[in-house]
Amino acid sequence: MNYQDFFAEELTRLKDEGNYRHFAELERHNGAFPAATCHNGPGEVTIWCSNDYLGMGQHPKVLDAMHEALDRTGAGAGGTRNISGTTHDHVLLEAELADLHGKEAALLFTSGYVSNWAALGTLCSRIPGLVVLSDALNHASMIEGIRHSRAQKVIWKHNDLEDLEAKLQAIPANQPKLIAFESVYSMDGDIAPIAEICDLADRYGAMTYLDEVHAVGLYGPRGGGVAEREGLMDRLTVIEGTLGKAFGVMGGYIASSAALCDFVRSFASGFIFTTALPPAVAAGAAASIRHLKESIAERQAHQDRVAEVRARLDGIGLPHIENPSHIIPVMVGDPVKCRFISDRLLADHGIYIQPINYPTVPKGTERLRITPSPVHSAEDIDRLIGALEALWTECQLARLPMAAQ
Repeated sequence: MNYQDFFAEELTRLKDEGNYRHFAELERHNGAFPAATCHNGPGEVTIWCSNDYLGMGQHPKVLDAMHEALDRTGAGAGGTRNISGTTHDHVLLEAELADLHGKEAALLFTSGYVSNWAALGTLCSRIPGLVVLSDALNHASMIEGIRHSRAQKVIWKHNDLEDLEAKLQAIPANQPKLIAFESVYSMDGDIAPIAEICDLADRYGAMTYLDEVHAVGLYGPRGGGVAEREGLMDRLTVIEGTLGKAFGVMGGYIASSAALCDFVRSFASGFIFTTALPPAVAAGAAASIRHLKESIAERQAHQDRVAEVRARLDGIGLPHIENPSHIIPVMVGDPVKCRFISDRLLADHGIYIQPINYPTVPKGTERLRITPSPVHSAEDIDRLIGALEALWTECQLARLPMAAQ
């Protein structure tokens, strides 16, 4: 077999299908987000697809905390958490996270992906006979953790309570169970019926594992996520989150009972054998969490921008998925046109929105995933809507009837 030819042929196939991923080489401007320089593109651009949902990655309190920690401790943690890498900043951050979610303890990981992979992989593999019930649209990190565990897996239809209950009923009453699901699903922006899932978990003796990565910082009076907003945090066995989205830094975590966190800490290879986050990153994340626990201004402005962009899209008839979250999926439905619109937005309008194609979403549901932030200006929104309207017309894509009004 000619391995290099195989690699090239597979990449060519991806490109022909419109599913090849191009990286925009970005340099964000400190203090000026969402402005950035695209070094392999047109130069100055406005980012409209960042997961730094609130712009906290450049908040003065976060930067000050990171500078202070860097000057105080140096660059790296110096080892794994078990071997010299547990610093005072890590301990303080875990305490902030436990408090955020009303739990006894929290455990840090190097990313949200790793926290899901390691925590689910450990819980599902080491609890004897456990069956994990996984929502059909769970994130790849959850799927990989469950697969790695080799536990018995049952997939239930997305957000379908009847299907979940039917599958719970089919499992022996005394068999350990864990229901794994998300609060905000990142591609469609829909939200899980958390209370009802907790009701089923109570009825059938199941643990619950909730991924809140697209909700922490954004929902709830202190930014604890959808579960906090709905007063449900105490009903969840494990809450998992990220520090790399609304909190603007890097890392992942779980929050739960002290015993469960200690169990994962003691047995998860993804925690034990990896270098700890730099103390400066931990300090920056803690500063971000503390600020968002006290300030609602960012969350209010964020929801205002989301509502404005949705209304402007409705005004020109561009189809987008209606949902109760902050994620706006503008539906293109064709991978080549989706890639074309993204390329033209960048090249001609200085607007960066990464196309979302298969396998991230099913074929025929290709989209532009727009994430407005509090720091997008009225002028930014005007340019976005004008550019999308022009390109929609050029590509002869269907519009909703409202466009005629």
